[in-house]
Amino acid sequence: MKRYHHVEFSELPPVECCCGTTRRAFVDQPDAPASAHYLEVKDEPTSHYHLKTTEIYVVLEGEGFLELDGEMVPVKPLSAVMIRPGCRHRAIGKLKILNIPVPKHNDADFYYDESAVKPGDTPVH
Repeated sequence: MKRYHHVEFSELPPVECCCGTTRRAFVDQPDAPASAHYLEVKDEPTSHYHLKTTEIYVVLEGEGFLELDGEMVPVKPLSAVMIRPGCRHRAIGKLKILNIPVPKHNDADFYYDESAVKPGDTPVH
């Protein structure tokens, strides 16, 4: 049994989510301790939070902000931010981000405040 898994983000299917378009690596590995996501941020991402997941965002391209519990934190290429469970967050700006969720991505660990959503919208993660 191999002790590694290799993926090419360009070969992964794009998934639309509340943050933009993401390509998710290692989510299909049952025993993976984390996943890695290539995220292209959309214009108006939805602020959300997780109760169990810590996320590490690494900015690859672009400049903008991460809104973290209401604070606007400026980011640029090679900025890295660890977002702990419970922190309301969203990326703002034309950004390309590597997102590393620990433990790996789980749709069930996605929450948002009703005030963060436009009427009639239901965010997906």
